[in-house]
Amino acid sequence: MNDTIVAISTTMGIGAISIIRLSGSNAINIVNKCFKGKDLETVETHTINYGYIYDNEELIDEVLVSVMKGPRSFTTEDVVEINCHGGIITTNRILEVTLNNGARLAQPGEFTKRAFLNGRIDLVKSEAVMDLIESKSEEARKIALSQLSGKTSNLIKEFRNKLKQLLSSIEVNIDYPEYYDIEVMTKEKIKDEVLKMKSQLMELVEESENTITIKNGIKTVIIGKPNVGKSSILNKLLQQDKAIVTNIAGTTRDIVEGEIYLDGVLLNIIDTAGIRNTNDLVEKIGVEKSLSMIDEADLAIVVLNINENLSNEDLEILEKTKNKTRIIVLNKNDLCKKIVLPQNLENIVETNTNNYSGIDSLKNKIKELFHLEKISTKDYTYLTNSRQVSLAKKAYKNLLDALNAIEQQQPIDIIEIDLKDCFETLGEIIGISYSEEIIDNLFENFCVGK
Repeated sequence: MNDTIVAISTTMGIGAISIIRLSGSNAINIVNKCFKGKDLETVETHTINYGYIYDNEELIDEVLVSVMKGPRSFTTEDVVEINCHGGIITTNRILEVTLNNGARLAQPGEFTKRAFLNGRIDLVKSEAVMDLIESKSEEARKIALSQLSGKTSNLIKEFRNKLKQLLSSIEVNIDYPEYYDIEVMTKEKIKDEVLKMKSQLMELVEESENTITIKNGIKTVIIGKPNVGKSSILNKLLQQDKAIVTNIAGTTRDIVEGEIYLDGVLLNIIDTAGIRNTNDLVEKIGVEKSLSMIDEADLAIVVLNINENLSNEDLEILEKTKNKTRIIVLNKNDLCKKIVLPQNLENIVETNTNNYSGIDSLKNKIKELFHLEKISTKDYTYLTNSRQVSLAKKAYKNLLDALNAIEQQQPIDIIEIDLKDCFETLGEIIGISYSEEIIDNLFENFCVGK
């Protein structure tokens, strides 16, 4: 935290402009050593200054330098951004000059990490920064922006404030039982308050799981034996000829990927190699990879040929996917129906790939299965990743434990322990309490320069 860090904050490659960002107590001095123009030590904060970057006597580039003095900056430290001409060589040379003058190369996410550790933003807002950068749909962008604005953090703080008030009342009753002018916190009163918070927290968790679907999309794998029409279904879903389609078994030997949007939610679709026993080494690797993709998927689309009886490969696939969220697709329904399905199979649709409308039943089933028609919301104040949701579920369990203690007529100070645990767990969501390991793991997934 005492180092002055530097990184390239724009995508490397050919472009109009690149930005090299520095943060730390020595940021202005380091840039001033290689900048010819105004004395950056004397300029006003939040100004853009024209000049040149030199490496000793060698001119590197004509630049604009933004100076933002702490604490009025993203990291609350002195921040300097060098806006230079785009291009790998020029950008790297300026980065090299700043490193030679005393800066240290920033780690992934270190600028945002410093903003968090310096109290500029909380943990939810920190995660929203990367969510905004990586958003792949308009809904995902709005969700990230809502978190960045502090709406989600404020919601968690409201929960904690209610708990704080309840805990304070309990503490007063425990510590000063002789006073008669304070509200007596009976177990019934505590139960009423906890029930309200339990209902609100459960609603938050349920809606947040929908939000995660909007943000991350649905990882969808199309699985089946050769020649059942997997690649044709992929092509019709994507409305382009992404995968090669032939009547030769084993044409698809590796996974083929594509993306579509259903009701604003991204589907990451993967077409896999046909599942069958084969002596072809390359195809065999593709089959093994296809089977492994099932475990990683949010949705398995199992494709069967409606014109054929079930084979051993079909039965193997049905068994492999029985515990997954799946849709059974009986493809080629323009042909005679010969297939006989096992009992108790759910989410079955019939399709064909003669035209785009031939797979409308599949699209509708996906919408129904993931409630996509209801998932879009104008209220984006929800949790958006598994870390946040898992902590919210833990806090919810703390409330259940408190209610259970009340039902068992446990002493109030025992009930208070569960409520304090809930209070601390909610604090972990926004980063009021945290471990260094969690913070390091969170920020190492950020891009360098952010």
